[in-house]
Amino acid sequence: MGSMFRGEEVALVQLFLPTAAAYTCVSQLGELGLVEFRDLNASVSAFQRRFVVDVRRCEELEKTFTFLQEEVRRAGLVLPQPEGRLPAPPPRDLLHIQEETDRLAKELRDVRGNQQELRAQLHQLQLHEAVLGQSHGPPQAAAHIDGPSSERSPLLLSPAGPHQDLRVNFVAGAVEPHKAAALERLLWRACRGFLIASFQEMEQQLEDPMTGEPTRWMTFLISYWGEQIGQKIHKITACFHCHVFPYLEQEEARRGVLQQLQQQSQELQEVLGETERFLSQVLGRVQQLLPAGQVQIRKMKAVYLALNQCSVSSTHKCLIAEAWCAALDLPTVQQVLRDSSSEAGVSAVAHRIPCQDMPPTLIRTNRFTVSFQGIVDAYGVGRYQEVNPAPYTIITFPFLFAVMFGDVGHGLLMFLFALAMVLAENQPAMKAAQNEIWQTFFGGRYLLLLMGLFSVYTGFIYNECFSRATTIFPSGWSVATMANQSGWSDAYLAQHPLLTLDPNISGVFLGPYPFGIDPIWSLATNHLSFLNSFKMKMSVILGVTHMAFGVVLGIFNHVHFGQGHRLLLETLPELIFLLGLFGYLVFLVVYKWLCISAGGSALAPSILIHFINMFLFSRSPTNRLLYHGQEVVQYALVVLALAAVPVLLLGTPLYLLRQQRSHRLQRRPAGGQDKDKAKLIDITDASESGWGPDEEKAGCSGDKKEAELVPSEVFMHQAIHTIEFCLGCISNTASYLRLWALSLAHAQLSEVLWAMVMRMGLSAGLKLGVQAVMMVPVFAAFAVLTVAILLVMEGLSAFLHALRLHWVEFQNKFYSGTGYKLSPFTFAAEDE
Repeated sequence: MGSMFRGEEVALVQLFLPTAAAYTCVSQLGELGLVEFRDLNASVSAFQRRFVVDVRRCEELEKTFTFLQEEVRRAGLVLPQPEGRLPAPPPRDLLHIQEETDRLAKELRDVRGNQQELRAQLHQLQLHEAVLGQSHGPPQAAAHIDGPSSERSPLLLSPAGPHQDLRVNFVAGAVEPHKAAALERLLWRACRGFLIASFQEMEQQLEDPMTGEPTRWMTFLISYWGEQIGQKIHKITACFHCHVFPYLEQEEARRGVLQQLQQQSQELQEVLGETERFLSQVLGRVQQLLPAGQVQIRKMKAVYLALNQCSVSSTHKCLIAEAWCAALDLPTVQQVLRDSSSEAGVSAVAHRIPCQDMPPTLIRTNRFTVSFQGIVDAYGVGRYQEVNPAPYTIITFPFLFAVMFGDVGHGLLMFLFALAMVLAENQPAMKAAQNEIWQTFFGGRYLLLLMGLFSVYTGFIYNECFSRATTIFPSGWSVATMANQSGWSDAYLAQHPLLTLDPNISGVFLGPYPFGIDPIWSLATNHLSFLNSFKMKMSVILGVTHMAFGVVLGIFNHVHFGQGHRLLLETLPELIFLLGLFGYLVFLVVYKWLCISAGGSALAPSILIHFINMFLFSRSPTNRLLYHGQEVVQYALVVLALAAVPVLLLGTPLYLLRQQRSHRLQRRPAGGQDKDKAKLIDITDASESGWGPDEEKAGCSGDKKEAELVPSEVFMHQAIHTIEFCLGCISNTASYLRLWALSLAHAQLSEVLWAMVMRMGLSAGLKLGVQAVMMVPVFAAFAVLTVAILLVMEGLSAFLHALRLHWVEFQNKFYSGTGYKLSPFTFAAEDE
């Protein structure tokens, strides 16, 4: 089978890489992305491995690149995308890249530091200018807070007193506006009001030297006398982180200082402009170096990490590596290794070796199949070379979804939405979108496309388009014939608002509708009862068919893994039990549909009563038989189904134990050496023993070890499998009735939405112009509710139920999902 139907053959490959060409060989393997390296140094600490120094150098470079990237973003610049695919640089280029990067980082740090210092100096000069240039007006005495006696005492004593040698001093500066009120209040309280303070907000905003954002400042001027008061003022302003500047008493001196400050500020702005221009040049060089350097260093680090997983030969002349590789890709890997090691003089060697571990699973996908494979892998990655459900899920998943979501209009909207994404899938904007919900929809665009297409198909079967029936073909019922042959008079029609069409009257029922449900049923009062019966039986038929198909797929696992005894001891009893009971129920439904005509519908027997009597071995006198010999057939099927249970329960364990006993008897004459070897056989997982499922015996062809069976575990495992299957046949069949329930819910929600919105708007009975204007918001509300409720909410509900039917009811019949993916060593993530 192809790789899509079953995982590809994966081989364990041993690589001998010459030391001089090991880096080049691993780099080329990373470009290919075909092999997954195994860690041969698992017991060695990460700090004791051979290439740990090179890995650290790469990590240091990554830290430097992160600093440079943050500086570029801080400057508001955008890093360009690297052009083309860049190979991993040779090891000799690492020193050159590191030197150039460190030099750029040092220049950038120096220039950025100089810029910060210049901005801080300019900010101080601008604040000083604002303080000297701000007009605080004439000094006024501050209010005292210590009582009337303090208020009557003068602030400044007369010159002829004990303080005649003291003079008035000034403290000027700037403070943040939100601190100004607290500063003023604390100054007055601490200095007991013996000061004059003036606060004034600056008219012009200044740029903050750290953040670059515009900020406002409050300038203040404090006049005082006394050394102790001056010390208090300086301490308080320092606590509030105020910028304090010298303030001269003479106005002419202040003007001279102000002119000097303006000249210094102008010179500083010119120097700052030159610094910023040089910074732009440095950032331009960073923009040229960084995109390619980041990709190359990430690749180099990945190569060294892969080399750390290799072991060193005894002669220290080559590295030995082990890797998983698809058998089909092995010639390509060998050719690449030969080409990469040609310059070293010694060719690298890759050859297949036997393995004892279960290989990883490799299933190649494309943009169409990846979403369906993702549904399967979300349940569990398949074990090595077991049957892959994804190809069948491509059809069954959208179809089961459509059974629950069947509506031509809703399916068409979903199809067009998915089609738009498919047509625009190659546009960069589609792939670059960061919205997580959009990425989910875009990743499953082909799944949505098929879901919408199948919903249109089932919508035609249900004959529903936005809950309205469409008349594509003429109806199979004739009302005129019924009226002519029944003699309906005007009085009869007036007394009977509801009329009945009798199919037994000739010409009333002309035959079945060519495709889907007849549109006349949308006018019938028993429309819901008719659809309930149809959809319920259809759900049972689809469910039993789906489960039986899952059991049949298990046959391919048994044949592939060479366990033919499971065909007779497991698959055959399972099919007898499933088809003998629930397959017979499907037969009764189909037989009744085909053999009971409209004329005999009144005397049609009940299938449910027949099915109950089948298990009770009884007969109901009022429920006639569908065909001759029905009771004998039913009793025989029940006996066969019950007889299949002990075969399913005991057949495989007894066969395996008998087989193991025969192997022991064959090995006994060989002596004690073989017995000692047999004792060394051990398994880490019971699922890998000989009594596990077929897919769990997957392994390399060279693995011929046999596991010792424990009888209690064998019987316990088979008992669990038997109980799970027999009870699951009942519960899983009932679980498929969700197809009927959700289909009914979707149809009824569509009907309610049409009746509550569109029908009310259409039946308003207004004039044509007014009616047309009113229909605009009505249709808008109908469209929004349709998308929000019926497409999004109902679509998500149907999606989850279809997911459950595949995971629980279908895949557990043959699929274990306990493997692990092949994760090749690749540079794909670094290139992106």
